[in-house]
Amino acid sequence: MIQISPENIAQRFMRYVQVDTQSDPVSQLHPTTEKQKDLSRMLFAELQSLGLAQVETDEYGYVYATIPASSNKKSIPAICFCAHVDTAPDCSGTDVKPIYHQQYDGKDIVLPDDNSMVLRMSDSPYLKNHLHSGVITASGLTLLGADDKSGVAAIMEAVVFFLQHPELPHGEIKILFTPDEEVGQGTAKVDMKKLGAQFGYTLDGGEAGSLEDETFSADGAAINIQGVIVHPGYAKDKLVNALKVAGAVLDALPKNEWSPETTEGKQGFVHPVAVNGIAEKASVQFIVRDFTLDGLENHHQRLKKIAAETVAKFPGASMEYVVHEQYRNMKQVLDGCPQVVAYAETAIQRAGLTVKKESIRGGTDGSRFSYIGMPCPNIFTGMQNIHSKLEWIGTKDMAKAAETIVHLAMIWEEHGE
Repeated sequence: MIQISPENIAQRFMRYVQVDTQSDPVSQLHPTTEKQKDLSRMLFAELQSLGLAQVETDEYGYVYATIPASSNKKSIPAICFCAHVDTAPDCSGTDVKPIYHQQYDGKDIVLPDDNSMVLRMSDSPYLKNHLHSGVITASGLTLLGADDKSGVAAIMEAVVFFLQHPELPHGEIKILFTPDEEVGQGTAKVDMKKLGAQFGYTLDGGEAGSLEDETFSADGAAINIQGVIVHPGYAKDKLVNALKVAGAVLDALPKNEWSPETTEGKQGFVHPVAVNGIAEKASVQFIVRDFTLDGLENHHQRLKKIAAETVAKFPGASMEYVVHEQYRNMKQVLDGCPQVVAYAETAIQRAGLTVKKESIRGGTDGSRFSYIGMPCPNIFTGMQNIHSKLEWIGTKDMAKAAETIVHLAMIWEEHGE
C-alpha cells in the first residue's frame, strides 16, 4: 500500500515556505532574484543527503536529480516530476510564518498578524474537505507559498518514499525544480539534454484529484506610444502628451467584457498590467490569453484596432504594437500522446481520489515543456487562494499528491517491456 504521512509532508512544507523565493517580473537576470537559489541549494543538499548520486544545481537556480530505475524492463521512458521554487510577485513572500492548524474544526481562522485577514469556510468552501485534518496558513502579512512549495514538498516526500522502498518497480525518475515560473521564465535556461526525460508532470495544481491537460495560449503585447514634446510653457496647439494618449487607450477598452474580471471558463481576455512612460513616450503592457490560436489572434487584432483608432484622435502621436509569445496550450501536444494523461488519471484513482479533468485559466512550466520536447500535464497539490494572504493548503492533499507520484512511476513501469 502506498501511504505517505500528512504530518511528515506538513513539516517539510513549512520548512520550505520560510525561505523567501519571490521572483521579479522586471528583472533581466536568470534567475530574476538571487534569493531563489537559497531554496535550490537547500533542495540540492537534501537530495544529496538522501544518497542520490546524480544531483546537480546550476548558476540559474535549477535543481536536477535522478532516481535510478529499479525495474529490469528496458523500454520504460524516463519520467520527470517538476515543481517551481519561486513565489509570486503579487504578495510579499518575506518572513513567511506558517501556522499549522492540526485539527481544523470548521471555525473562522483569524490570522494573528493581521486580524482583518480571516479565512472562512463560506468564502473557501473547499475547507469542508479538511475538517478534522491539517490545514496550513500564513500569519496574515504574507502569502503562504503553497504555489508551488507544496509541489516541491510532494516531490521530495515521493523521493524519500522511493528510496525507502527499493522493492517498488519503476523506471528512471527525473526530478526538476525550476526558478521564475511565476514570471513566465521557468524554462528559460533549463537544460533539456541534462534533464533527459521523455515525459513529465508538473505538480502545480489545486484541489485533490485535479488533472489539467489544457492551458491558455498566452502572449504579451505592448502598445508603445510616441507623443510630441515641446516646452510646456510654449505648448499650445503643439504638445501631444503620450501619457494622456495611453490613458485614452485604456479608457477605450470594453468595460463589461474581455477582461479577467468579466470572463470565466473557456473565455479569453486582454488585461493591461503596466503603464510606463513620460510625456514624450509611453508604453502600455498587456497580457493576452485564449485557449485557441485563432482566438488569440482575434484578441490582438481587436486590441490593435482600438489602440490605432484612439491614437489617431491625437494628431502628431503615433504607436507601435509589439507582440511577445509567452506559451501555448499544452493540449495540442498532449493529444498526440494520450497515455501521458491516461496514466495520470489511473494514478489519481489508485491514490483513492476522483479525477477532475480541468482547463487552466493560466499556464504552467508544463505549457513550455510540452513544446520543447517533454509533454507535461499538471497534477494537483491542494493549493488554495494562491498569491494572497489568505492562501492555505490541506496537509492530506499534499500527501495524496506525493502518493500519486509514486503510483504514476509504477504505472509507467507496468506498461514497459
